Amino acid sequence: MDTRLLGKIEVSEIGMGCMALSHGYGQIPPEQYSIEAIRMAYEHGCTLFDTAEVYSPNLAGIGHNELIVGKALKDIRKNVVIATKIMPSRTSSFSSRFMYQTVKTHLLASLDRLQTDYVDIYYLHRTNGVSVENVAEAMGRLIDEGLIRGWGLSQVDVDVIDIAQKVTPLSAIQNIYSMVERDSETGIIPYCMEKHIGFVPFSPIASGLLSGRITTETQFEKNDDVRNWVPQLSRKNIAGNQPIVEMLKRFAEKKNATPAQISLAWMLHKYPNVVPIPGSKNKERIIENLNSSEVELTEEEFTTLENSLNGLKVYGHRGLRGL
Repeated sequence: MDTRLLGKIEVSEIGMGCMALSHGYGQIPPEQYSIEAIRMAYEHGCTLFDTAEVYSPNLAGIGHNELIVGKALKDIRKNVVIATKIMPSRTSSFSSRFMYQTVKTHLLASLDRLQTDYVDIYYLHRTNGVSVENVAEAMGRLIDEGLIRGWGLSQVDVDVIDIAQKVTPLSAIQNIYSMVERDSETGIIPYCMEKHIGFVPFSPIASGLLSGRITTETQFEKNDDVRNWVPQLSRKNIAGNQPIVEMLKRFAEKKNATPAQISLAWMLHKYPNVVPIPGSKNKERIIENLNSSEVELTEEEFTTLENSLNGLKVYGHRGLRGL
């Protein structure tokens, strides 16, 4: 698989979001299955693995996903890039006075669960009202100490990115981005390109909408399944978004690919600093997503796809403020 840069950190052009192995898509797989899925992704060329301290069933614990990622990657640690995230709370420990020590305490706990002595990219998962300048300063100290190689922000706009960038240069921004969530195209991705910051889309297949497998009859699991509240996936909006899905299906058939692969190939072609991290709890879907790197669009094909997409209305919007 080709590689790209997140700041100065080289990664496979498609990464793996590991959240679904612990949270967000109903019943989770057995731990051994999840470990095998991560190792299979690595053997398929993936070198970027994304997790977070809060990824646990029903978000009711800490570290479930990090423990799985740590077990899966411990023997090949030097060959992979691990990204994890700190989720701030509105407590006094995240005040300016205690920021560095608080961030370091969270990081050390993540390192223990991940069975490593450094994290490649450490994200602020959400700003949650904390001082981004102070977080950036803390991240700079952790880089100097060798505990992290780079850092990033998630679900933020240009103004916040610029504040942080001026304190400690960023490696990556992780925002929601897909064919049906394009807010970041206006200012965020161009800013990141100018500053040599990688852009890491999460939910790049729109929680499965762009796979073409979800219909108005699809029943999502009742427990711990984010698809129950994703705006594009209400029954009304699934129906409204069918022209986008059908357009992708037609295009995929011509390219001997799948709709999900076309949606990922589109963003890879459009921006050189974009590294999507599709997630799944299904081994077959994980490999399908990674194989998007083999789908090459010509300029004519990309223009046709872009023009078709621009002419279709999107129903439902999650945006930067939606979790």
